[in-house]
Amino acid sequence: MNPSRREILGTFAVAGTAMLVEPGEVLARLAADVPCVSGGPAGELLGTLPLFRNRVMPQQFGVKYDGVGLDARLDTDLSLLEPNNLITPNELAYIRTEIPSAAATHQGPWTLETSGLLATPAVLRLDDFTSLSKKMGPHLFECSGNGSNRSFGLMSVAEWEGVPLAEVVARLKPSKEATAVLVSGYDHIGQNSPRSIVGASWVFPLADLDRLGAFLAIRMNGEPVPADHGKPVRLAVPGWYGCSWIKWVNEIRLVAPDEPATSQMVEFAARTHQSQPHKYARDYAPADIQTAATPVRVEKRKGPNGLEYRIVGIVWGGTKPVDRLQIRFGNDQPFTPFAVCPAPKTHTMWSLWEYRWKPVKPGVYDIALEVADQSVPQRRLKSLYYLRQVKIEEI
Repeated sequence: MNPSRREILGTFAVAGTAMLVEPGEVLARLAADVPCVSGGPAGELLGTLPLFRNRVMPQQFGVKYDGVGLDARLDTDLSLLEPNNLITPNELAYIRTEIPSAAATHQGPWTLETSGLLATPAVLRLDDFTSLSKKMGPHLFECSGNGSNRSFGLMSVAEWEGVPLAEVVARLKPSKEATAVLVSGYDHIGQNSPRSIVGASWVFPLADLDRLGAFLAIRMNGEPVPADHGKPVRLAVPGWYGCSWIKWVNEIRLVAPDEPATSQMVEFAARTHQSQPHKYARDYAPADIQTAATPVRVEKRKGPNGLEYRIVGIVWGGTKPVDRLQIRFGNDQPFTPFAVCPAPKTHTMWSLWEYRWKPVKPGVYDIALEVADQSVPQRRLKSLYYLRQVKIEEI
């Protein structure tokens, strides 16, 4: 049952008196009571409606466009997601930067230079430690600049195999002075861009490596990592934005607390929600993806009770699965809690949700989502970053 406006405003009758409580608390209680039940037959599909933000924009999916090198882009079509189709094929996985010529023309065994505060600087052959590779499961990767102009298509999910970064670092025997590891990739060599800063590297605290679960990925969806995704090895950082997933890894360096922030960290400071572009890498907060949700398609259907709109969306990010969301259709409307059903079993990839909706009148509607549990970090949802719009012409 949908909550009333009075409930949303937080007024409860207690022992004959009125007690005002925070709306967030009310929504959390209401959401906790929403049962996880099937919505029943969805009715005859009459078509789908475009989702947009301010205006409908032409979209290209599954093809590279916008430039070459640092400026190449490929968007994933999220509207195609279905319960049995949640892993993105390699050829459709989003691309933010294509392989640079220096990596594409590399000959011979792939090597990683190791240096800095370690026992003995050396050059590692990738072939020498691929025997340590293991299945790492499905993980979502998202560009920190993923935006509505691309229908949020700079986001994908793949099954990965690789070598835990913590194991590689341990074999290098860091000195006592080492507090972090810098991972660099090839794309700073021979590339120019009017929109991107050359250089790709990120610094990770050694104390966080085990918890973070970062790994050097060598297989993607059962195949060697494709060229534009980091062939033959890229860094994968579960739960962090793609700018930290360094591609074409060719250097690992152990560093001290005074290591400067890399050009990549500075470039993406705002997009990874830093307070400012800090001077030192140690001052950067994790580039983590907090819990988020967005619609991916709106289906117009005809059922026993007339027209109904089925909104299908995804929820992802955060540190634990979320099975209760809330939705509203305009900032003058209250949020209505609903269950994500079936309940997600993991937060490492996206999960589908649906919401049945009967608009009260034609018009353009804003679709905003939140997690009802206000203790769950959800900065982009709170800022309406993933808000989408739909135009209803028939009710």
